[in-house]
Amino acid sequence: MDRRQFLLTGTAVGAASFVDLTAQTTGTSAAKDDRASWVEVLTRVAQPVLAALSARELKKRMPVEAPHGNAEERRQFTYLEAFGRLLAGIAPWLESAPSSHGEETLRRQYVELSREALDAATDPRSPDCMNFSRGAQPVVDTAFLALGIVRAPGELWSKLDDRVRRNTIAALESSRTILPGYNNWLLFSAMVEAALSLMGAQWDRMRVDYAIRAVNSWYLGDGIYGDGPELHCDFYNSFVIQPMLLKILDMVSTKTTAWQPFAPAMVERARRYAAIQERLIGPDGSFSPIGRSLSYRFGAFHLLAEMALRRQLPDDVAPGQVRAALTAVMRRMIDAPGTFDENGWLRVGFCGHQPEMAEAYISTGSCYLCAAAWLPLGLPASDPFWAEARKPWTSKKAWSGQEFPADAALGAHGKGSLSRA
Repeated sequence: MDRRQFLLTGTAVGAASFVDLTAQTTGTSAAKDDRASWVEVLTRVAQPVLAALSARELKKRMPVEAPHGNAEERRQFTYLEAFGRLLAGIAPWLESAPSSHGEETLRRQYVELSREALDAATDPRSPDCMNFSRGAQPVVDTAFLALGIVRAPGELWSKLDDRVRRNTIAALESSRTILPGYNNWLLFSAMVEAALSLMGAQWDRMRVDYAIRAVNSWYLGDGIYGDGPELHCDFYNSFVIQPMLLKILDMVSTKTTAWQPFAPAMVERARRYAAIQERLIGPDGSFSPIGRSLSYRFGAFHLLAEMALRRQLPDDVAPGQVRAALTAVMRRMIDAPGTFDENGWLRVGFCGHQPEMAEAYISTGSCYLCAAAWLPLGLPASDPFWAEARKPWTSKKAWSGQEFPADAALGAHGKGSLSRA
């Protein structure tokens, strides 16, 4: 069986064999080489989703685990959740420059699968055509899908057939019927519009402007935004708020100078929050299960991964220590017994299978936001993130008696401040 057939099997055997295949093609053991380990995790998680969707059998194959007994309701949304969130995480890797021969062969196959999956998800004639407009949830995952496309414009937009482009634009536009809540959801509507601006379609500047100014007004200091007018002690500054805010600014700043003044302060806030996130990772790769949506697992470090990809990590945080810390988190969670079912699909949980901790909006597709941690795979193997020797991260140094830098707040009115007017 060739690798293309391997990808399309969608079986647990295929996923397990992928570990060996990745190690062979990178010329090193996945257990010893961090990049190979990351690619192995990516392929293990992504393979069932993309294999099924590219064959237009996602709705047929993917189980729908809904711990609150609302599987029929979540079935309306869970498939777009799985695909949109996964694509947002793997997109930088799909767009990346060629790496080792084996990894490049794998990457090209995943590019092909992702394009076929996008076709299947947006083609009105497809049995896997997804719901982009009914109910409230679709605006969330339409935005993640849009985020994936703008993170890989060369592979996931420029090279698409015109028919797939038209269908994709129509799908994104259809989400406009959904009124977002006055919280982080404003960014979902804005992300869709930012993607439409890339696609050459008509886009709504008002939705973008409202989201940027509203989120800026919720800045509370020290790199942290409220989720709406109030602070919530959770990971949503990383799951959604700061990565989407930065990407929206990237996109729309090429169209007009109106929002450019926001960027410097918002980048500095993101760098500060990345410093906080790095310090949250314990010496053993654990982190505290605080707040909601913990079934997104290591997607909690979306912002830290984003700043690594941008090469904008805090000054006293080395790329090698971020790679080591994220690898520790990823391996601890992905290797926990019960993380996958017998066919390789993610199961609901934080560290293993823990359905009792899920919120009512969580189902199988929700779990694929873990992909957000893989963004640094978009960096070449020669980049310091991958080339630097592994270094102990801050808490590992702190708890072993080594010297480590003192922490310092950004300051509400100092560096990174921006008028709320």
